[in-house]
Amino acid sequence: MRRKITVKTITLLLLLVSFVTYGQEEHGHADSGSDRKSEVKAYIQHHLKDSYDFNLFSWTSDSGEEKHFGFPLPVILWDGGLKVFSSSKFHHGESVAEVDGNYYKVYHSKIYKTDAEGTINYDEEHHATNEKPLDFSITKNVLMIMMVFAIMFFMFSRMAKSYKKNDGLPKGTGRFLEPIVLYVRDEIARPNIGEKHYKRYMSYLLTVFFFVWIVNLFGLTPIGMNVTNNIAVTLCLALITYLITTFSGNKNYWKHIFWMPGVPVPMKIILAPIELLGTIIKPFALMIRLYANITAGHVVLMSIIGMVFLFQNWLGSGLSFMLAFVLAILELLVAALQAYIFTVLSALYFGMAVEEHDDH
Repeated sequence: MRRKITVKTITLLLLLVSFVTYGQEEHGHADSGSDRKSEVKAYIQHHLKDSYDFNLFSWTSDSGEEKHFGFPLPVILWDGGLKVFSSSKFHHGESVAEVDGNYYKVYHSKIYKTDAEGTINYDEEHHATNEKPLDFSITKNVLMIMMVFAIMFFMFSRMAKSYKKNDGLPKGTGRFLEPIVLYVRDEIARPNIGEKHYKRYMSYLLTVFFFVWIVNLFGLTPIGMNVTNNIAVTLCLALITYLITTFSGNKNYWKHIFWMPGVPVPMKIILAPIELLGTIIKPFALMIRLYANITAGHVVLMSIIGMVFLFQNWLGSGLSFMLAFVLAILELLVAALQAYIFTVLSALYFGMAVEEHDDH
């Protein structure tokens, strides 16, 4: 327990240090209250948004130049042909990138085609109307997904090898992973899917559980890799669950959706569209639940950390720090809880699809 508290403390302190370095002023002294609030808001947005470069932190030099510490990522566009270049050409969104006579600019985390001056045109609702090329870039979130894939592949391949070498006994990381795998099998898959069919879905359930859990933990670090607060990611996860449920459904599953036994015919006609809509609402709820909980947790935690620098007295700053520390510990629980909830609900939907019903 003492070791866990130490790790949480170090993580929070690193986050505070990252906040300080991001918000340093030209002479290192405090700015006005409105400027501080703007900095806090900008830093929260910076921490949550995806980006085309991996920026760990930034600071303003004595000469007024903003310095960034990180590395660029590859930009891959399709615009009348394949365009591949480094995101360093954008200079953290401040410059226009010229590639094969075409000009591109990052605006609100999206790449638009512009002229040499980087002009963005707007419609009546102030939406950008510039042409957007097809974007296949390796962004920070995409890099994080690749990293988690590598971590999971390394962990479970090592675990599989340890079973072979030790006559079915885990060794090393396998001793840590085996109780979690058994928990997913015995407490999530078997009760919700059933003894007859649960093995078919174990690979997906384990993958989604560890993926969501690991990316949530990385999202709590100062480097700001928040994959599950991107609704496109949670949409894809929910869509996979929906497709597996749909194609796994047996005749009894579809019968209870379109022609429920024991129900009067007029009610069957009324309830069938509602039941069909429910099959779509379930994965939609999965998507929103994961996205909203992770995003809200990050925003609240970052806002409370920002209050440490907004208060001008030791009492307010000290209380804000303690509240942020407690909330950071709670976020570690939420990271695992959201992985558990997503896995349980997915298993529940699979179980409903393969369950063999009686007419009564």
